[in-house]
Amino acid sequence: MILLEPQNYIIQTTLAEKAIKPGYVDVQFVDFDSVRFKLSTPDKKSVTNVLLSMNIRCWDELVKYGVHDVLKREYGGLVAAQPEPDYNVSLEIDLEQLPPEGEQRDAHLKSIALLKRNALAAPFELGFKAQKQLESSGSGQGDLMALHYRDEDVIYVQASPDRVTVIFSTTFREETDRIVGKVFLQEFVDARRLPTIQSAPQVLYTTRDPPLEIRHVPGLVDSEDVGYVTFVLFPRHFANQEVASATISHIQLFRDYLHYHIKCSKAYLHSRMRHRVSEFQKVLNRAKTEVAVVDRKTATGRSMIR
Repeated sequence: MILLEPQNYIIQTTLAEKAIKPGYVDVQFVDFDSVRFKLSTPDKKSVTNVLLSMNIRCWDELVKYGVHDVLKREYGGLVAAQPEPDYNVSLEIDLEQLPPEGEQRDAHLKSIALLKRNALAAPFELGFKAQKQLESSGSGQGDLMALHYRDEDVIYVQASPDRVTVIFSTTFREETDRIVGKVFLQEFVDARRLPTIQSAPQVLYTTRDPPLEIRHVPGLVDSEDVGYVTFVLFPRHFANQEVASATISHIQLFRDYLHYHIKCSKAYLHSRMRHRVSEFQKVLNRAKTEVAVVDRKTATGRSMIR
């Protein structure tokens, strides 16, 4: 089973190459969920100054959930005061100020490549903080935070005194995706019954009927093509900074992970179907009867043509 990495591979490798051999760069690319990036050298005379910009659909919602504080904590002075036009946030990277080549530089470049992950972490960190406050007070319910990170998909985060609930609303555009996705998600529910992963978050899956936490939200689509996946995170899943960081990184990639493996499953099924058809064709070819050709000759030895 393949797990997707939270950092952007293009950002990490491009900066690593330019750190060794500085040069002009102008690269634009798209990550998961239609998040656009741009790596460029604004000043052609100074190729050691690189600008990394990102455009994400749900930026306005992230601002409400404290994304500026998260980025300032993670990147400090690298965050540009004014982002590049058509982008939401920019990082100004001086290649000459990078740590020496080795583990420190690799860790620094990886943190820069985690720009999208760190931005999307804002509502989750806010939910974890709200849970601790509600746990101290012993009652109440946190605000329902909605993150419209795709045109048809939404992430909902809500804190309670004893848990943080994360709900993914995902749309299956094809009938086969819905069937394979239902089987795949049912495995998530059943797998938690194994003794070895009892500490994993509780996973619930429903179609058409949204969970109770979001039934009051206006505009929900009543369709069999929409599925709701609920993760119940308990305090042990964000007990300290390291555990919380790993939880956020994994849960952010759930939608990409789900649809990626649906496509892999369909590709495998198609390959098996093609192989089976090929085997059937071989059987049919072996079953064909050969026409016997008999060469009849006259008494003089000439062949008779029938």
